[in-house]
Parts: sequence; C-alpha cells; structure tokens
Amino acid sequence: MRIGIDTFGCDHARSGIGAYLYYLASNLPVLDSVEYNLFGSAEDRYTYGAENSISYTEVKIPESLKAERLWHFMLSGHFASSQKYDAVIYAGCSRVFPFSFRVPGIAIINDILSMSLLDFKSPVSKQLIISGLKKSAAIIASSQVIKEDLLSIGIPEDKISVVPIGIDHSQFYQHPLLDSDIIDLKPFAIKRPYIIYPSRISSSSKKHIELIKAFTLFKEKTGLPHRLVLAGAETEYSEEVHRAAISSAYSSDIFITGFFPHESFPLLNSGAAACVFPSVSEGVALPVLEAMASGIPVAASNSGAIPEISGGNAVLFDSDKIEEMAAAIETVCCDKKKRDSMVLSGLEWSSRFNWKTTAARILEITRSVIQ
Repeated sequence: MRIGIDTFGCDHARSGIGAYLYYLASNLPVLDSVEYNLFGSAEDRYTYGAENSISYTEVKIPESLKAERLWHFMLSGHFASSQKYDAVIYAGCSRVFPFSFRVPGIAIINDILSMSLLDFKSPVSKQLIISGLKKSAAIIASSQVIKEDLLSIGIPEDKISVVPIGIDHSQFYQHPLLDSDIIDLKPFAIKRPYIIYPSRISSSSKKHIELIKAFTLFKEKTGLPHRLVLAGAETEYSEEVHRAAISSAYSSDIFITGFFPHESFPLLNSGAAACVFPSVSEGVALPVLEAMASGIPVAASNSGAIPEISGGNAVLFDSDKIEEMAAAIETVCCDKKKRDSMVLSGLEWSSRFNWKTTAARILEITRSVIQ
C-alpha cells in the first residue's frame, strides 16, 4: 500500500497546520505493508518525515498560493495516479485541495473552515474546495467544533471522523530549569519571568494587538517584571503588531521572536511563567495543550475550539475585553494556589493526547477507504 502525503499549504512547518504535519509524519506507524511518500515544493524536502525516513517527491510549480491551487484543481489527480498512490492525505485543505480525485483523498481539517474560506478572494476557489471535500473519501476533523462547522457548510456527517491532535511528550514536559534567570536559546537569550504567546502573526483574529494592550494594563497594575514573548512566524500583518508593541509604555518588555525552531521551542515553553492564547479563530490550538504538558498555566480565549481543547483547565476570557484579559493574565501569574492547581490538572489533561495514537487512527481511516 502506497500513501501520498501532501505538504502544500502547510507553511513549511511554520504554522499550526505545518506543526501538525511535522508531528504526524514523525509518528506514522512504520509497517512493512505501508509505504509513505511526501510530496510538495523543493523547499520542504527535508522539513517533514525525517524521523521515519519518509521519501519525498518534488513537484515543480511556482512558489505561490495561486499556482498551488491551480495545480491541485487541474493536475493533482494525474500526479496521484502517476505516483501509484492508493490514497492521498491532504493536510493543508483550508488553502489547497483538489475538487476531484482519481485515487481516494483524505482531508485533514485543523481550521474552522467557514472562517478560513472568508480569506479567499475568488468565490470559485472557495466553492471548488467545498466541492472537493464533499467528494473526498474521508474527512478528519481535529475537534468537535471543526466537525460542527463542516456540517454547517453542507459536508455530509458520514464522511467526518473526529480525531484529536497529539502532543510529543518526548519534547513537551516539565524541563528542569533550576533557578536559571535566563533561557539561553541561541540566537535568543530571554530573561525570566516571561509570558508566552506561541502563534503565527497572521491576522487580526489572532488578537496579538489586544494581548499587547492587556499586557500593558497588567504591568501598570502589578508593576511585576514579567516580559511578553510573541513567538511565531511573521507575515505582512506583523507590521501592525510591531507598531502596537512600540506604542506600549512597556515596549522594552515585549519580545517578538519570529518563527522559533521546533527543536528549541519546548525549552522556551517550559521557561515561561504562563501561556496566554487570545486567538479567536482556532479549530485546534495545539500550543494550549503543549503549554499544559510543559507544566505552565494557561489563560486563553473562550472562542473556537479552545474551551473544548483545554478541557476546563485554563482561565478563559473574552479576547475583545482588554480588562478581562489583563485580569486573566494576573490570575495565572500571581495567584499561586490557582497556578499550582492548574499545573497539576493541565498535566493530567494533556497526558491524554498522544501523536502516535493520532497517527495510528489516521492510518486506520486511510486504509479503510482503499478498495
């Protein structure tokens, strides 16, 4: 059995979707009866699947979203047949996805799709992706919120399976940091204590600017030495976030790192006093679980899949209410009894999520649709 895995639309592992594919490819079951083959741009030849030594096939098309969509609409079926795939797993479906198939296609949805499709400039492209999902062999939704969203746009329920995301517990755990005042991760050296928000700086729905305002209120009220670390790949939208940071009275305590390498991020996470995650558009929110697994308390938005994913183990707030967010930050940073309770409950909750279990379930669904 030969299974293709599409890397297009996954931001070269520099976003939540990319991280999902990175960990999925690293944890797929190694079986004599199954051969995996990743495919995509030349840039991703060594991005995914190294742990499993998965082979890679380069697709030579221009590096642009428009070209990638066109290729998926017009040529991906022929490609899948020529590669003799028995099925293809598509992880970046909210951006690129075929509208017809020559071999069974399995769609993995990590976004609230109805919101993601609002970014499409072409209504035709939007409808083609919805059409493709209806024709796919199976759809894997990473949360119940995503499933309900898919049903709302007309996707048949019998196609959808909810498969929760995993956590790499070999990376995300309580690192022994002793009493170190500095987290030294070259080229960064970040002084503790700090609050972390690990998310791609991609749109207003991520609420970076609101977080900067709430952090400013928190500093004004408490006078504490905490810093704010915004760790995530930057986009055109980042300029607005940089301006907001510079405008803050505490700009010297706001650190924007850009994309943080996967191998270094777990230690950065563990060194934080708390994780604050204000995004309102999350279908998964993997960093929330990774923070819990790292033994740090979480304050997060009450929107999207976050209430479901956090399992009652985070302080939730309305991301449009700056004072409410600032109060949540103060709780997770200053209330020792609450912090200690959240750390314990977060560790227990996050232990239920495992990438090997997730990957095995995805392989099971994939094999079930192969005739």
